[in-house]
Order: sequence, then structure tokens, then C-alpha cells
Amino acid sequence: MTKLGLPDHIQACLFDLDGVITKTAVVHAAAWKEAFDEFLRRREGPDFRPFDPVGDYDAYVDGLPRADGVRSFLASRGVELPEGGPDDPPDRQTVQGLGNRKNELLLERIRSGGVEAYDGTLRYVAAVRAAGLRTAVVSSSTNCRDILRSVDAEHLFDVRIDGVVAAGRGLPGKPRPDTFLAAARDLDLTAAHSAVFEDALAGMDAGRAGHFGYVVGVDRVGQADALREHGADRVVKDLAELLDGGDRA
Repeated sequence: MTKLGLPDHIQACLFDLDGVITKTAVVHAAAWKEAFDEFLRRREGPDFRPFDPVGDYDAYVDGLPRADGVRSFLASRGVELPEGGPDDPPDRQTVQGLGNRKNELLLERIRSGGVEAYDGTLRYVAAVRAAGLRTAVVSSSTNCRDILRSVDAEHLFDVRIDGVVAAGRGLPGKPRPDTFLAAARDLDLTAAHSAVFEDALAGMDAGRAGHFGYVVGVDRVGQADALREHGADRVVKDLAELLDGGDRA
């Protein structure tokens, strides 16, 4: 292991955004809850079972592209909606409309409360780059670029594969490995020489499916065992741990 806590053969680090670089996972969960609870209340009345921003979020939407998250959660409740189109208004009862409602609520929360970055991650990314490793951000968010700019971190990444890029290239989202594999290719490297940094179980699955050289699980919500079960080679609570004691396996 190097002093960055990585095997010596790793030449690039591929970072998820929400929950790894920025403290937006909680904001996403709150926006999902508001959107789904509005939908369920209209559909089922006041006795509806609310969306759980921990259990349901982790199981059905965390790390997935927005429309996949809508489909996944609704399927868990036995609900099917028409697909609709990407320009559906946020009050339309379609997969795309409900996803657009969630995004509308998310942007409202970001505008009103701002976005914070994890200082330990920014320190780690800076150290990785100083050591000569390449960096990429890999996110299902279509707001990735704006969020990075809001925390003055866009310059820290050589490559960005986000929801906008994935849609343009026709890349399926996590738990499929395609977005991470695209980031490695854009860095002119193979998966075997790249490390994945993720906090979502879907991201762990993507790292394992893509046969990446190392997968680091970032445990922000007390799911260390689940991260390991889904493919993490190592689990940390904050990436600063890899700087403070990174030579431990």
C-alpha cells in the first residue's frame, strides 16, 4: 500500500459526488421524501406509508440515475407509472414527471441552503493529484458540474462523467459499471489501474462488476458491513483516514 492507502498499481481515482465529495446525500434524501410523499398522499390518501429517507433511500434510490430511482422505489410499493418524457412537468403522474419534481425540490434546497464539501475528501483529492494520479468524478446527477463549481472543486478533476454525459453517450447508470469504465477510458487507463470511491451500495456493485483495481467504501451512514458485502476492498468513514493512516491494508 502507498501512503494514499492504495495499491501501488493504481494510477487513477474515480470519485462519486453525493456523499463522497459533497454533503448532498442528505439533501437528495429529503427531496426524494418530499416528492414521493406528495405522490403517495395523492394516490393513497392520508394513511399512506411515507418514504423512509434512510431505509428506502439506501435500498431503492441511492446512487441510481433519477428515473431508475423512481422506478425502483415505486416497484417496491407495487406501483407502475407511464414512462412519460424528459420534458414532463413536475406535476405529471409519470416516471419522468415525478423525477422532475424531485429535481425541482432538490434545486430549491440547494439554492436555499447551499452545498458543503467534505474537507477530508478535498484534502485527499489534492494529495492524489500531487502524487501524480489522475482523477475523475462519476455521478448520476445532472447537476454535478454546478455543484462542483459551487464548492470550487471543478478544477480538481481531469474527467467528469455525470448524468448529462451519460445520457449523451447512452451509458447505463449504477449499479452497472459503464460510467466508471467510461471515466477510466477518458483517462486513458484500464479499470484494473483505477480505484473507485463510493458511499452507495449501487456504486459498490458497479466497482465490483467493472473489475476495478481497488474499491473504497465511504461509510457516512453506518453501513460498513453492507459496503463490504457489496464489494468494498476497504471501508473508511472519511477519506482523510487514508492520509492519516493510509499505509494500513
